[in-house]
Order: sequence, then structure tokens, then C-alpha cells
Amino acid sequence: MLDSTPAALHTGSTPLLQTVGLTKRYGTFLANDAIDIEIRPQEIHALLGENGAGKSTLVKTIYGLVQPSEGEMLWQGEKMVLSGPSEARRRGIGMVFQHFSLFDNLTVAENVALGLDGKESFKDMSARLEEVSRVYGLPLDPRRQVWQLSVGERQRIEIVRALMQNPKFLILDEPTAVLTPQEADQLFVVLNRLKSEGRAILYISHKLDEVKRLCDTATILRGGKKISTCNPKAETAASLARMMVGGEIKEVKAAANRQTTVPRLVVNDLSLEPDDPHGVRLQHISFELKGGEILGIAGVAGNGQDELFAALSGERLAQDPGTVVIDGHAAGHLSITKRRKLGAAFVPEERLGHGTAPRMRLSENALLTGHAASGMVQHGFVNTAATLNTVDKATAAFDVRKAKRDPEAASLSGGNLQKFIVGREILRNPGVLVVSQPTWGVDAGAAAVIRQALLDLAAAGAAVLVTSQDLDELAEITDRIAVMFHGHLSAPMATSEASREKLGLLMGGASLEQKEAAHAVGA
Repeated sequence: MLDSTPAALHTGSTPLLQTVGLTKRYGTFLANDAIDIEIRPQEIHALLGENGAGKSTLVKTIYGLVQPSEGEMLWQGEKMVLSGPSEARRRGIGMVFQHFSLFDNLTVAENVALGLDGKESFKDMSARLEEVSRVYGLPLDPRRQVWQLSVGERQRIEIVRALMQNPKFLILDEPTAVLTPQEADQLFVVLNRLKSEGRAILYISHKLDEVKRLCDTATILRGGKKISTCNPKAETAASLARMMVGGEIKEVKAAANRQTTVPRLVVNDLSLEPDDPHGVRLQHISFELKGGEILGIAGVAGNGQDELFAALSGERLAQDPGTVVIDGHAAGHLSITKRRKLGAAFVPEERLGHGTAPRMRLSENALLTGHAASGMVQHGFVNTAATLNTVDKATAAFDVRKAKRDPEAASLSGGNLQKFIVGREILRNPGVLVVSQPTWGVDAGAAAVIRQALLDLAAAGAAVLVTSQDLDELAEITDRIAVMFHGHLSAPMATSEASREKLGLLMGGASLEQKEAAHAVGA
């Protein structure tokens, strides 16, 4: 059982963790510049900042993954030097990463065992896992294989595995990014309980309203330096964002006179078997998307969004050409290149490896997606000037910050690379744009640029399909919202009628039985 009052935990004035002048250099680049931070027991402390602000470097140093160049860390008032994560865990520091480290073909218990010291038998560990998960309201069946679980259940494994090490201090990186609103509410209950037990939590999130609701203190980083420490409850989301970016964030506004036209993307009863043994089968998906309209698809990751993107983009082909129609042309059987020639453009979720080739220059990446429907290739020869022109235009229009004119894709920060990818596709003036997680993991400033660009594209007459796990994003830019669950798509509803509670229930499968029954009757 987990000790609810960790030994030697101070609840007085001494910080549990303190960094003094913590600095990390990579060559001439200062990732962290003399950062001082104090985190106390019974405190949920937010760490905020733009992409590239230094958050990841700081938490990796605290967890022993990175060694500082200068400065020191104090643990319960005494100097601490960490040789690695295992020593951090022995001291009582736990971390739950944004990206899961789980093996799909192993059971819950087997995955948890891999992260523990192995001092107890597998049987005893499994029993303790089940008990800890039950007590903290994060129920798990130790015998189930991970591939059978929802993304929310997988995150429970990561949190429970950290809790089973009885941490005094827990680092959480974007923990609600993959949760339904109801699951996020339950997580907040768990975190407040951990706080009440005397533990400290360092909470990293781009969701500023969530930070205001949950956190007691916030430290803001910008350009590798600490800018401020404040009480987030006394701030507004706008004032926190201003501290993060160093200025006002442009308000996202839809055009007042935006008009819808004819359907430009139509999906007719699309069903598709996955090509991955752990993938999701698409089942009877149908919708129409008109020019001038933005349709949002909400849902917890792993419910068929990736499979739907592959079917719409041409990465997976349908047997019936009429299942996907682009501007009146049956396209279900067409390749990605042929769909681009019809005026469609696609932005996948994964920036590196899917949206771009990491070790290729930006101009070369522009060529990969633009050669089919632009002047980048003439008479079989690459027009280098045209590829560089695309890079320059995207840089100027989307404020892509980079060290030189045409760097490798992997050299850009996540937010800047995302702005380039979205800009590269929008600058083609597509009639249909399908974009997955457009602002995933990017800061507030970059998110505002991307969202405004999507609204402007729709205002110009394009049909825009946005898949996102961020309900606030969908509420800000979409006209209608549908929900993906287990390969089914709910009927789209007007965004004005899509409450968080209603969407959360659909994201948890509230209407799946009714939809399956309706299809069974019609079969």
C-alpha cells in the first residue's frame, strides 16, 4: 500500500526542492539561464513557457536526465547531485512524461514492473498495483494488455507506476492532453489528494484556465530565463500568456461575412479495416463539409482519428472510390498526389517523420508535398528558387523563427516547425484542408497564428476539417463538431450547442450503443 504520509516530508518553510542559479549550456546556446525556483510540500506548482522556453531542460535536470552546467539543486535544504533518474526516484522524485513509455503487448502489471526496482514478487506487486489504483480513484486491471486500453487508462498506468514509488515530489508533463473533460476532473481530484498528503507537484501545461483552477504557484520561463513567479489564481489567462510570450497575443477572430458554399469534402459510409493489428476499424463514417466551413472532430487519441486521416489523405485507399469525394470527384481510390492535384492538402499530427523528413531542409520538405500541384517541378527539373520561395513566404506569413534561411526540419522548435508545416499547405490555397492536431504542444502565440490562418482559409472558401483533442480550440474556430469513438463518428452538431459535458460524454462512448443498434437495424 502507498504511504499517504511520506517519511521525512517537511511541511514547514523549507522548500522540498530548490534550484539556485541552475544553468544548462549546449555549446553557446543557453537552454536554462541561472534559474531559481522553490517548490514546497503541499503545493501544486505550474511551470509555464513557450516552446523552447527551457521547461523540458529544467525538468530533465530535476529528474536526473540532464546534468547542469552551473548552479545547484537543494533537496529538503541539502545539496543534491543526481547521477540519473534512478537516484531521483530513490530520493522521492517521480515523473510522468507527456509521451507514454508502455509496451502494447504486455499487461498493465508487466509494464509497471519494468519501472520498479523488483524487490517484491510479481504477485505482491500486482496486488499493490490494484490497491493503489483503487484507493486513488484510478482503477486498473493488472491482467489486461495495454493495447486493449483507452488512452486515458494508459495514462493511469504511468501515474500509478509513479505513485507506487511513494514520491514526495511528482512532475507531470501535459497530463490532461489526452483526457476527456470528465477524466481531467477526476485527475484533479487525485492531484489535490496528493497535495493534501503533503506531496509537491510540478505541473506543466499549455492550458492556462486549467492552471488557474488547479495550481497554487506558477513560474514562467521565457528564452531560458525565469521571468516571474506568481499566484495563477490572481491572474487571468491573458496575463499569464503575456508573461509567457513577452507581449500581447493577437486575438483570433472569424470573418464576420464568412459564407458557406457547396460541399467540397464528402465522406459516404466509409468503413476500413486497420493495417495495424492494434489499430481501430473505421465504421460507417459519413459527413459533408462545405466550402467556407470548419468542421471539428473531437475525441480521445486512439479512437480512429489516425485511421480517418489516412483514409482522407490517400495513405489508405478505400475499395469504393465514392466513399471519399473531393470537389465532386470520387477520390477514395486515389493516391495522395492525385488528391493534392484535386486541390486537397493535408497536415498530419506527427511533425517529424510524417509532416516532415527531419534531416531534410525546409525547401526539400516543401518540395515533397508541393511538387504535385505547384511550379516546383518544371519539365522534370526541380525549381530550387520556387522551393526556397515557399520557405520564405511561410516564414514571413507565419512568423517561423529559425537560425538560417533553409535549415533542417529537425533544427526547429516544435511550435516553429508546426507553423511551417501548416503555412506550407495553406500557401497552396487548397480547396480542402485536412489538419490533425494543428496546435498540439505549441505555445499560445503560435497557436493563435495557426488558428487565425485556418479561419482565414475558410473565409476564402476552403473546406477545413480539424481533428483536435483540445476542446477549447474547437470551440474557438469551428462551426460544427463531431466526436470519434472506437471508429464511429457522431452526428455533427453546431459548435454553439456543443457543451463540454456533452462532448465529454460522447468522447466516453455515450452514444455508441445507439449508433451500433441503428446500423444493425438498417443492415
